[in-house]
Amino acid sequence: MGKSRRTVQIVILLLILVLGGYAITTSVSGSNGKPKEGDKSPSFELLGLDGQVHTSDEYKGKAMVINFWGTWCEPCVKEMPALQAQADKWKDQGVQFVGINVGEDQMTVDNFVRQVGVTFPIMLDREKNSVRDFGISPMPTTFFVSDTGKISTIHIGQLDLDTLDAQISQLAKQP
Repeated sequence: MGKSRRTVQIVILLLILVLGGYAITTSVSGSNGKPKEGDKSPSFELLGLDGQVHTSDEYKGKAMVINFWGTWCEPCVKEMPALQAQADKWKDQGVQFVGINVGEDQMTVDNFVRQVGVTFPIMLDREKNSVRDFGISPMPTTFFVSDTGKISTIHIGQLDLDTLDAQISQLAKQP
């Protein structure tokens, strides 16, 4: 009886060591799958406030500004007017803005969007699949994606009008 108990303890210890080694190795090597500048942008398939399911393929060939935000996030709320101003400025120059709301219900997001006057597409990531795919933490986080689908810049934190304009100008010049 004591021998089988010891065998079980050894097996559990070995399992813990293997899992711990795997966790440390993936953490140190950075193979967590989080996209970085120069990588192809992850795809998305999300419900829009318009009631339609939208995919990243709809915007193929366009430069994109993808902003992850929430109404509960004060910096997200503060930067929304700047995003809308830049969306208006760049819409005729092939730059597509997409707002991806993280985890909130449609009514909350819809009320906020109407109150602030946001007209660019807003998608709902209730299950946080895109948050996982894009490796979002913290918010707001904005991805600037070239017309070839490559991530040009990732900006973590609140954007102001000038920084946003400079990033988009640079994005629009990319081949």
